[in-house]
Amino acid sequence: MIITISGPPGSGKSTLSRILSARLGMELVSMGDIFRKCAEDRCMCLEEFGLLAKRNGDIDREIDEMQKKIAMERDNIILEGRLSGFLVDANLKVWLKAPIEIRAERIALRECKPVEKAMAETTEREQCERERYLNYYDIDINDLSVYDLVIDSSKWSPEEISEIAIKAVGFLK
Repeated sequence: MIITISGPPGSGKSTLSRILSARLGMELVSMGDIFRKCAEDRCMCLEEFGLLAKRNGDIDREIDEMQKKIAMERDNIILEGRLSGFLVDANLKVWLKAPIEIRAERIALRECKPVEKAMAETTEREQCERERYLNYYDIDINDLSVYDLVIDSSKWSPEEISEIAIKAVGFLK
């Protein structure tokens, strides 16, 4: 079984993925972790590497190809990433959403920065990523029609969201 967990920054992708991985006994592959590892391999901070990726489309394409390859070679995995639902043929595709204000608060808390700064950075990042995905793949990240389950993570706790996802997995078996 392959499950994808996608959503914008601060929506709860990583939290849900970790909970599901533990509860379902599935391997978790985080595309964010892979992106960070690629930055580290190039001796760059995340912000520098993000700017390089913005200028050099080969970086995004390379990471996205890694994701496709992982999905073809492994089973019983959870793939967590913004484009996972678009790029991978999965049994269950989940999109998490939440208002930008709530996501910015979460990011600010996690990264120890002012909410206003998190809001500005997140808005810019989302716009940049949307443009890149449209340009590279003709994917509109705002088109949620590819997802089996869309959950507003501002309405429920991580545990409640995981229960919803686990119920959906149960319907697949």
